[in-house]
Amino acid sequence: MAITIKSAREIALMRESCKLLADVFQNLEQAIKPGISTMDLNILADKLIRAHGCIPNFLNYHGYPASICASVNDAVVHGIPDKNYILQEGDIISIDAGLIYKGYHSDMARTFGVGTISEEARLLIERTRQSFFDGIKMAKAGNYLYDISNAIDASIKPYGYGIVRDLVGHGIGTELHEDPQIPNFAQKKHGPKLRAGMTLAIEPMINIGRADVEWLDDDWTVVTEDGSLSAHYENTILVTDGEPEILTLY
Repeated sequence: MAITIKSAREIALMRESCKLLADVFQNLEQAIKPGISTMDLNILADKLIRAHGCIPNFLNYHGYPASICASVNDAVVHGIPDKNYILQEGDIISIDAGLIYKGYHSDMARTFGVGTISEEARLLIERTRQSFFDGIKMAKAGNYLYDISNAIDASIKPYGYGIVRDLVGHGIGTELHEDPQIPNFAQKKHGPKLRAGMTLAIEPMINIGRADVEWLDDDWTVVTEDGSLSAHYENTILVTDGEPEILTLY
């Protein structure tokens, strides 16, 4: 496993890449309302990314056909935007997107409510977000990678939710997906030791029901096997000698 340690110059470029992506998400969030299609959101995101002089890193990645992933309700990740998929009051939608700025990638995801959502859905989104923050308390130089995984697992366990095991977080830098892989569920081993300068995309994916998922016939969209709601929360972070720096917050 070759985990890259970023130089001061690279970290500065990663910060800017992530700052621009956070700005895209801030604008996207305001557009999410009943009656908009997931393709409308994709078109908006693409325009916002290119307006910053950047490239959407999801588009054509291993053949993926859009600039964002738009995953609604029981879709966990990788939902393909569709002009015929109109958001309805009470839906939840997970937007996952990234961009390339001067050769450096950023990646983040959020789950948003569409209009007024159920208390069950609200709590799922809130607890998924909290599990990220509980996880990154351990993202300090000198700790081990799987300390993050174990903390996310411990955060979610009391609620009886399913932690998706088929998809994990990852390193990020000059590539969208770099070493290491970062599970969101408890591990028996320590994993590699964390060092200052590592940049990681940490992304709990949590289902109200069971952890099991399946792929739809489009070969991209991942849905919960039991049809339960799923939420996703992701940030690109920088490991430091002290507290981790979240690069994609807005």
